[in-house]
Amino acid sequence: MTPFLKWAGGKRWLVSGYDTWLRQNAKRYIEPFLGSGAVFFHLQPKVAILSDLNEELISTYKALRDVPGRVKRHLLTHHRLHCHDYYYHIRQQSPQSIATQAARFIYLNRTCFNGLYRVNLQGVFNVPKGTKEKVVLPSDNFEEVSALLQNTNLSSCDFADTIDQAHTGDFLYIDPPYTVRHNNNNFLKYNERIFSWADQQRLAACLAKAARRGVSIFISNADHHCIHELYQAKYWQQMTVRRFSRLASSSKHRKGTTEVVISNYLKKNGEQEDPRY
Repeated sequence: MTPFLKWAGGKRWLVSGYDTWLRQNAKRYIEPFLGSGAVFFHLQPKVAILSDLNEELISTYKALRDVPGRVKRHLLTHHRLHCHDYYYHIRQQSPQSIATQAARFIYLNRTCFNGLYRVNLQGVFNVPKGTKEKVVLPSDNFEEVSALLQNTNLSSCDFADTIDQAHTGDFLYIDPPYTVRHNNNNFLKYNERIFSWADQQRLAACLAKAARRGVSIFISNADHHCIHELYQAKYWQQMTVRRFSRLASSSKHRKGTTEVVISNYLKKNGEQEDPRY
């Protein structure tokens, strides 16, 4: 299933090239940095716990779970009226119902510059209009999205609150903002605040505890020596993977880059085994 959002750092490349590394039939799927949910939509788990600190994002998922038809109707209106002036008019609005809020969020995501989510110090979305003109996409199937989300627990909370719910038999997918040591002013933010190096350290400590509980863990993170050092315990397997980076204003500046994937159930050859600790 195709994600309905574009998202900086999205993992469509991961599920298209490395899906055999992911746990397919875990008791529960748990993801605390949801974003566009590429891994969730690829695996289509029967039961899931999904969270993100971005309250507007989680509200959008809840609207598609509960009232997909209403969201679609409002999005069709945005599609019909979309133009330069309409974009900035909608960007200034603060809809009241969950369906109109979700339709606005999806509309702005699809028509803003590079699908970027960014807010100012007051928490107001301020990304300029991009070049994309399609508001309703051929891949849209909000009824199918709603059906998949029926058995999900959706919440806006700190990652630690979500990770603490994982136990033996669960599959925990972790894709944090890629902040590294000495680079706390990174491009990616965790909602309205920088995801700091202290947060990376706190995340690693939470995941070590989850590993001790027998949780299957798969982490995507920056291919940087400080990240490698955080996960150097013997039960973590690290593998560097290459992907094509789209985080650039011009296509000529986009290039191949590497990321590290870290897991407690993968062997060096990518085969799966029981979680190790």
